[in-house]
Amino acid sequence: MAPGKKSDPNNKVAAENRKARFSYEVLDTIEAGLMLTGTEVKSLRQGHANIQESYASLEDGEIWLINSYLPEYLQGNRFNHEPRRRRKLLLNKREMARLGQAVDREGMTMVPLKIYFNDRGRAKLLLAVARGKKLHDKRESEKQRDWAREKGRLLKERG
Repeated sequence: MAPGKKSDPNNKVAAENRKARFSYEVLDTIEAGLMLTGTEVKSLRQGHANIQESYASLEDGEIWLINSYLPEYLQGNRFNHEPRRRRKLLLNKREMARLGQAVDREGMTMVPLKIYFNDRGRAKLLLAVARGKKLHDKRESEKQRDWAREKGRLLKERG
């Protein structure tokens, strides 16, 4: 997460990519703003967004969120947005350069972890720089998760 920015439990999560931490090894996270239209914000507030298959890409010095799904706002009428359009991420130049260098390294990618509203009501995206896990790595994390669950169950029965 960006320095000086704390994760606040009061932030309302609009969409979460739960599979990302299983499929990728998250190395760094950064908070980015989203350039949205009015109906997209209203649709996000309803909580029906999906970022499971989405990713971020660096193109022409800008970072874009690609393949995210924000359903049309029902009351939007003719002012509605396209559900799968590319959305620009708002980052400063230093953050974009750092992300670009990380992606240029082999096997790194930018994966969105969650979209949420901060204290001021602004839509933010938690973006991760990650490396894809191999099948044996996924099996290992599943074993560790199962062992932690079993250990908690055993300790609960004991005490």
